[in-house]
Amino acid sequence: MTRHVLLGMINGFDPAKVHQRSPSEGHDAAFRELMLHDAQKSLSHELGRLVKTAPPGQESSIRAQFDGFERLFARFLQETGPSVKWEDIATLPSEAIKPYSELQTSFSKEAIKSMLDRLVVLKLNGGLGTSMGCTGTKSLICVRNELTFLDLTVQQIENLNTTYDTNVPLVLMNSFNTDEETERILRKYGKMKVDIRTFNQSKYPRINRESLLPVAKSCTDNTDAWYPPGHGDVYESLYNSQLLSKFIDEGKKYVFISNIDNLGATSDLSILNFLLNPQNGPVPEFVMEVTDKTRADVKGGTLIQYEGKLRLLEIAQVPKDRVDEFKSVSKFKIFNTNNLWVSLEAMKRVVETRTLHMEIIVNPKTLDSGLNVIQLETAVGAAIKSFEGAIGINVPRRRFLPVKTTSDLLIIMSNLYSLKQGSLEMNPKRSFPSVPLVKLGNSFTKVKDFLWRFASIPDMLELDHLTVSGDVTFGRGVSLKGTVIIISNHGDRIDIPPGAILENKIVSGNLRILDH
Repeated sequence: MTRHVLLGMINGFDPAKVHQRSPSEGHDAAFRELMLHDAQKSLSHELGRLVKTAPPGQESSIRAQFDGFERLFARFLQETGPSVKWEDIATLPSEAIKPYSELQTSFSKEAIKSMLDRLVVLKLNGGLGTSMGCTGTKSLICVRNELTFLDLTVQQIENLNTTYDTNVPLVLMNSFNTDEETERILRKYGKMKVDIRTFNQSKYPRINRESLLPVAKSCTDNTDAWYPPGHGDVYESLYNSQLLSKFIDEGKKYVFISNIDNLGATSDLSILNFLLNPQNGPVPEFVMEVTDKTRADVKGGTLIQYEGKLRLLEIAQVPKDRVDEFKSVSKFKIFNTNNLWVSLEAMKRVVETRTLHMEIIVNPKTLDSGLNVIQLETAVGAAIKSFEGAIGINVPRRRFLPVKTTSDLLIIMSNLYSLKQGSLEMNPKRSFPSVPLVKLGNSFTKVKDFLWRFASIPDMLELDHLTVSGDVTFGRGVSLKGTVIIISNHGDRIDIPPGAILENKIVSGNLRILDH
């Protein structure tokens, strides 16, 4: 939902007429401005009241978070119309996207140590595992060999630190949803060679859609009244945590930011060298890893040239009549992996000078009580336009292995990959490098149901496409090749027998295997 349409619904004016200011409508425009001013003033008053309910010792921290929210809310009220005019999108200049193949790949051990000494790794760890039927912190879900996302991340960093005698800090941006559980788990890594730091992203108040006032009555209200405002909050929250200044004082130069559920997002020495040892020209303050679009990625955000700068274009910003064009692989050939490399000094500058700008995502929700609320969020990659010399690097697909659903989990758990020091590597026996397209039906949505339906993970080395729908189970030692479609209609069940080899097959109907 766009911001000006929502405001139209709230305030009772026609959003299509917001920018049409004929003399006869001057009074309406003035009335609207007064109304928006009152909304901002009322919100500020309510936030001031909420600060007074803060637990002892947390007043200044909560005030700093509310200051950020007030600035976001003010922009929400004032910015009207589409954030991007489609006709003003310019062709990306050739230098905007650098091929990964042009980067140096071989370095001495001493050079690697020198580079890693200046790196910080930050993982976005604020999400829950709800999309996979889990209630807790997503990074604590087991994904391979009984190891969680967090286990694998810690293993990766420890391997770097041990191999190159360095100290790359691992920083986790938690949310109030994940902080307590994550902190408990971190104790088990106490003897590993990893300096783990944590900070929380902001805790913003949900806003009543009718009154535009916070739902919360106090800072200790239940979690329904609050929300984490998207990963775009990482810049200000890292700054407010004092960790940003600390890392700069320690001589760190760049932070590598990525989603903790992207198992391909490892610390890449070629990109790090490109940033720290430039061959010519100014050094980019911001690098976004992009990769080639496939049929599975048509909704992913892409880079565009707009008003002389690189900008991230998300599908939510695209006019309805242009969505098919946006999804086109021929026009928009790459998409954002959300693997980002950002200069620490530049990050500090844009926060302090308040030149950091990210499009506002208006996320309407209905609480269990039936109350309609809105959340104002931002995306970390949208900040690319706020940094000097920003570019994209077109990386191999192996750097984008997100696990959002159990369909992704099946791929990661299969023999398509092997695990080495916390990093996944594609099986060299796979004859082509692309990842198969896997679509598991609703019966597989929850991790526990997914695990029950597979007696063992099938051999998928030669699989191209798998679709499974309905009540289906897999016996041990099943092999899937080519395109396999298994559809069990309502009321039926299909048990794929142990040792079955399905190659370019469609299986439907009813197939039961019962104990004798």
